[in-house]
Amino acid sequence: MTIEFELNGKAVTYSGDPDTPLLWALRDDFGLKGTKYGCGVAQCGACTVHVDGMNRRACVAPVSSMEGRSVTSIEGLTGAVAEAVQGAWVALNVPQCGYCQSGQIMSAIGLLGLIEDPSDADIDAAMAGNICRCVTYGRIRSAILQAAQKVKA
Repeated sequence: MTIEFELNGKAVTYSGDPDTPLLWALRDDFGLKGTKYGCGVAQCGACTVHVDGMNRRACVAPVSSMEGRSVTSIEGLTGAVAEAVQGAWVALNVPQCGYCQSGQIMSAIGLLGLIEDPSDADIDAAMAGNICRCVTYGRIRSAILQAAQKVKA
C-alpha cells in the first residue's frame, strides 16, 4: 500500500507497513529525528507533530491515517508563531536536557494557533499532556506567554 501525504510542505510517498506509527516513519523512513519517542502510548507528548495544523501524537497515529493530509514536524516549522515560540525558548533558556522540547514547542505553537492570548488555565490545559522530566514547566509557561506577546505586537 502506498500512502501519499504532505510532510513539511513537500509531497511524500510512504510504501512501508501502513500500521507503522507515524513517529517511526518520520524518523526511520524520512530521516527526521527531531520528533522523539517517549512513552509510546500518547501520554508524554515528546512525539507531538501537527496534522492539518492540529497537535497529534505521532507514536500512536498509524501512517495510513495520514493519506492526503498535511504533517508538520519540528523540522518543518515556519511562520510568525513558530518563530516567536522558538525565539522565546532560546531567550528564556527553556530546555535543560532538551529531550521533550520538540514536543513542548509543537504543543505551544498549537496552543497559540488556537488562542492568541492564553491564560494560565489555557496553558495548563494545552500543555498538561507534555511531560518534562527536568521540570522546566515555569520556563515553558514564561516562554509561551512571551511568544504570545510577540505575536500580538
